[in-house]
Amino acid sequence: MKSLPIRLVVLLGVLSVVGIIAVQVYWVRRAFDNEERQLDQTLYIALKNVATRLAAYSRVALPNQSPVSQLSSNYYVVNVNSEIDANLLDYYLRQEFGRLNLRLDYEYAIYDCGTDHMVYGNYVSATTAPAPTAVPTRLPKYSQYTYYFGLHLPQRAPYFMSRLNGWVLTSGLLLVVVVFFGYALFVILRQKRLSEVQRDFINAMSHEFKTPITTIAISAEVLTAPDIASQPQRLLNYASIIREENRRLSQQVDKVLQMAKSERSEFRLHREPVDLATLLADVIRQFDISGKHPEGRIELLVNGAAPIASQCKTDNGQLPTDTQQHTSNTLVWADPVHLANVLFNLLDNAVKYAAGPPVVRVALATEGPRLRLTLADEGIGIAPAHQQRVFDKFFRVPAANDLRPAQGFGLGLYYVRNVVLAHGWRILLRSQPGQGSTFTLLFPPVPAHAATARA
Repeated sequence: MKSLPIRLVVLLGVLSVVGIIAVQVYWVRRAFDNEERQLDQTLYIALKNVATRLAAYSRVALPNQSPVSQLSSNYYVVNVNSEIDANLLDYYLRQEFGRLNLRLDYEYAIYDCGTDHMVYGNYVSATTAPAPTAVPTRLPKYSQYTYYFGLHLPQRAPYFMSRLNGWVLTSGLLLVVVVFFGYALFVILRQKRLSEVQRDFINAMSHEFKTPITTIAISAEVLTAPDIASQPQRLLNYASIIREENRRLSQQVDKVLQMAKSERSEFRLHREPVDLATLLADVIRQFDISGKHPEGRIELLVNGAAPIASQCKTDNGQLPTDTQQHTSNTLVWADPVHLANVLFNLLDNAVKYAAGPPVVRVALATEGPRLRLTLADEGIGIAPAHQQRVFDKFFRVPAANDLRPAQGFGLGLYYVRNVVLAHGWRILLRSQPGQGSTFTLLFPPVPAHAATARA
């Protein structure tokens, strides 16, 4: 209901603008028609006067019907019933155009019945400037008359525009108003959407923070019980709960800080050659999916090697030795801290939206001089309508049902995009609802100076 007034204001504003534009178009069109009608009438009077004076000079009578015929918007023919003196025609035309204040360029030609051709006469400019064309226009003939001349108006359209300068100015101002109105509507709607998104973010942050804080408070209250010292197992359990909830709370705070840092103008990258294969193994080990989901697993595939489950560790707690080996063809030029954060965010996203026990497949492969890293999960997937917005700040994919509400702050992928753009990498998303999601990172070759420095 709260959005109804805004929608009503937008609707009324749009209708008002459309109405104003329609009225403006109507009056501009009407002004154009009036100017055109007035010009046609003035030209008719001028050409009829010329024909009358030529007929009087030749001592012949004009035909009963109108001597002036308009063959097109800018071409007229005038029947005079006698041979035409070119110099006299030029003089009469100049006189009549000047008397009626027709400041309009024109050119004329006289029909020669002996040769059956239009003999070009002259181009007369309304100003002192020379004629705009050096090539005479071939004026068409008219078979209904024997003695006539043709008049062509090459500058008819510019003449109308000059007569409608006032209307053009008001139309331009109206266009500016419409543009500013559209921009104002855009800002209003964007601010409304941002306020809603920020409200959802605050609600989500309150929920995400309230749960671990409440759990820590309850556990701390239990630990203050007088008889807790006599129950070491219970003491250990509640201490573990506090440690786990504190870790969870720290992760949430880190996400907000990462986002804030990536937006600051002083955000700087400290790049160095990083062995992505080794970094992947370290991130997967630290992520420890088995501690979050006992049945979950992350499989790592490096340059076609067989997948290695990240939870399969040796007796000393390390990954098998073949995951620790690296070669120069898995080097990337990156800030190791931000790159590790990107990998953590992508893994956390894959686990968070798993449809069942999370299964994440990470594959690193060389493609010529560049590297391709893919992280594929078997989660709930993302609808195509939302895939363009998943990297926006605060955006969370709407839940398919109320039983599984949207999770997180909507900051993880936004941070990932900022880091990717800052490094000049590319990130691609391929997903279908119910079929999981695949994020692909494309890394360019390591610069020659960086590779030399590492060597």
